[in-house]
Amino acid sequence: MGARTKARKRAVDVLFEAEQRQTEPLVTLKERLAQSDPPVPEYAVTLVEGVVARRTRIDELLETYAQDWTLDRFPAVDLAVLRVGVFELLWCDDVPDAVAVSEAVELAASLSTDDSPAFVNGLLG
Repeated sequence: MGARTKARKRAVDVLFEAEQRQTEPLVTLKERLAQSDPPVPEYAVTLVEGVVARRTRIDELLETYAQDWTLDRFPAVDLAVLRVGVFELLWCDDVPDAVAVSEAVELAASLSTDDSPAFVNGLLG
């Protein structure tokens, strides 16, 4: 597993944990950085901070393109994966679009339901 792949998974872990604990993602990130077990890669920090900074726009886009779905209907893991994927697609110029989508689909396949990879792929595509 590549370094950025691990960082994406760690960013999803932090975002998911914050959502489940109903805490701010940056607070959860700070706690995980202090704990450092498992370590939080620099790219994961970039992803979490980027998602937090642009969350309103990311969520607007997700709701716009998820026809007849509201964010509260998304599985929590899928929502975290999608937020990271949208952030990479729109604000990470060094990540090719195909890579951002592929990585998000792989994360959904490994962390969520059997239907999640197709859902994530369709929405990010």
